[in-house]
Amino acid sequence: MSKMPSLRGVRQRLAARLVHAAWHRIMLAGTITAQTDAGRRFAAFGPGSLIAFPTGTVFGENWIEIGDGTMIAEQVSVCAGMMPGDDLGSGSVLRIGDRCVIGRGSHIVAHHSIDIGDDVFTGPYVYITDQNHSYADPDLPIGRQWPVNAAVRIGSGTWLGTGAIGLPGSVIGRNVVVAAGSVVTGRVDDRCVVAGVPARVIKDFNPGSGWTRRAVASLRADTAVHEAAAKDPRLAEFLLAPVQATAPMAMPALADGLRGGGEGLADGDPDAMSLLGDEEREPADRDS
Repeated sequence: MSKMPSLRGVRQRLAARLVHAAWHRIMLAGTITAQTDAGRRFAAFGPGSLIAFPTGTVFGENWIEIGDGTMIAEQVSVCAGMMPGDDLGSGSVLRIGDRCVIGRGSHIVAHHSIDIGDDVFTGPYVYITDQNHSYADPDLPIGRQWPVNAAVRIGSGTWLGTGAIGLPGSVIGRNVVVAAGSVVTGRVDDRCVVAGVPARVIKDFNPGSGWTRRAVASLRADTAVHEAAAKDPRLAEFLLAPVQATAPMAMPALADGLRGGGEGLADGDPDAMSLLGDEEREPADRDS
């Protein structure tokens, strides 16, 4: 009786080894490369590139180009079109450059145009698409409204952290860091770090001073101004109105007033008051 558990343990270890060895062989056999039948279905599939097995959803290969030496991890969905069999016309709609690395579980779904440059790396579970749902008709279910497309471009040398999202119309420059969990919705200049929802620049590179965090202060200032404008319609109107650059010394006084929540502007610097205009002064000033 004492030998039975030991025999059972040996069998379990042997079975585990066989399963892992078989799975390893299956993964190797299922990998898509330029030499496989699956690789030949792509519009272009460069030498040294691969899509690891098990793959995610892959279709529309005729409209997908993959450069040289690019590695796409397992369970990554790479799609062109809404469903298999869609005719997307002439020319590729999804282009992934040379020496890219696409992290596990990511989704790249193209309908119009997604262009990913060379040496772009992503963490796992990144989502990139050039199509979004429309909600123009408030009475029609959003899922039944015709979607809208906008081209997406990601510059060479860029890194997208885990769970980052690139929405339609995103144009990301070269050598950009997109922080984990960020959602990019518009244009991002070269050589900067963006984070948040929506993503904003938190650090950028200046050839003279290197990497700086000056954008952080700008973000805080933007937040403070927006909050103050939401509470004061007069301030909001002033911020939206064109301002003539005739009183250069007025801005510090105006900034002091904003830091105080807008209070005291009426009694502050006369140059700052001139920027507000006669219609923004206190009734007592107009009556005088």
